[in-house]
Amino acid sequence: MADFLEQIRQPNNVSEHTDHVKAGRISDEVAIKVENVSKVYKLYDRNRDRLKEALHIGHNIHCREHFALDNVSFDVYKGETVGIIGTNGSGKSTILKIITGVLSPSAGDLTINGRISALLELGAGFNMEFTGIENIYLNGTMLGFSEKEIDDRLESILEFADIGDFVNQKVKTYSSGMFVRLAFAVAINIDPEILIVDEALSVGDVFFQNKCYRKFEDFKKQGKTILFVSHDLGSISKYCDRVILLERGHKIGEGEPKEIIDMYKKVLVGQLESAVNTNKSEQMSEGSKWKDLMQLNPNMDEYGSGLAEFEDYCAYDQSGTITNTIIKGDEFTVKVKIRFFETIQDPIFALSFKNMQGTEITGTNTMFEKITTGTRKAGETVTVTFTQNMSLQGGEYLISLGCVGYREGNFTVYHRLYDVFNLTVISSKNTTGFYDMNSIVTVSHDQPDPDRE
Repeated sequence: MADFLEQIRQPNNVSEHTDHVKAGRISDEVAIKVENVSKVYKLYDRNRDRLKEALHIGHNIHCREHFALDNVSFDVYKGETVGIIGTNGSGKSTILKIITGVLSPSAGDLTINGRISALLELGAGFNMEFTGIENIYLNGTMLGFSEKEIDDRLESILEFADIGDFVNQKVKTYSSGMFVRLAFAVAINIDPEILIVDEALSVGDVFFQNKCYRKFEDFKKQGKTILFVSHDLGSISKYCDRVILLERGHKIGEGEPKEIIDMYKKVLVGQLESAVNTNKSEQMSEGSKWKDLMQLNPNMDEYGSGLAEFEDYCAYDQSGTITNTIIKGDEFTVKVKIRFFETIQDPIFALSFKNMQGTEITGTNTMFEKITTGTRKAGETVTVTFTQNMSLQGGEYLISLGCVGYREGNFTVYHRLYDVFNLTVISSKNTTGFYDMNSIVTVSHDQPDPDRE
């Protein structure tokens, strides 16, 4: 193992960040200080414009600036557990990556007071060709630990991960559950002063998640600092001392969990009066499409015979706002528009939900629902809506759409879109498994039987 460590150890390998982090301590109380931090990305209409700018060729290069973060400031005090919430694209993961040194800010200052351990992405920093044991030493060394210090922590890491003999196999053979167990075990058992987690607990079974949250509670008792992003509002409410709300790169709220969660729910349904938040449905200009207001998957899989085509699609919440975010328990609708290029008898329209690991969770179609769709003629456009209550657990889901049927006795896929967009389910209470049975639970206090006294 010593030879292995020598290969991966870099000079001055300590858990310090890049030049944008100020040296020295902030105070005896503040663990993380974020001051007027912005992160700007340049968006180019053409790839050659990006190349021209890199080579300093030409003067009329057109690009747009996208502010992933815009002048964000906050402090995290030692011993606090602070949550960051916000809709997709609000800048949550960006600010965590800046704090951990993965990204550099375009403007502003950041000061860190303490050793950070971060779990930003599943197995980030792991080498897929190394075994689990080798990756433990790799990550520990990158955090500035000596081999002996890692040796001292190895037993607790292995006990927490609980993946058995797989720890001696290459991690590329691991399931996603084993991957996150080991990654989280390393991050949480190397004795950090500051732990930063980005939605890592959404992977793994409910018992492992419970073990992780118990570790959170142990950390809080030890006076350590935790900063984490989660869509699970129940966990945010239970574990956080303070919550920060981001929206479109701006910090629009900070305070007690209940206050900020209530504000977040207003953001989700377009009811919060803010310069950075408007009802997306009102942004539609003439000629625009529903899908233009959705966050779409650029790598979706689509195929079909070409006899019909999904022209447009979206999801909208119970207030009528087009959105990728739905509150658990609320009614929501997926709406699609299909154009037919030939006459088709009784097309079947389908909707399905997968989790992020690709497992199909639920779905329906017009045949299951016993809806007769009739004959659709060439040039005709049909709008189909699927309306239901959101009973899935809080988390991320991928939506697939289909238009299929039987043509001349043969099953035919007219058009199918796999994983076309995601839906983020915001939950203040998760139960076991994929969906919530919405059980009504009562507990009564039985009166003592006097005859047994």
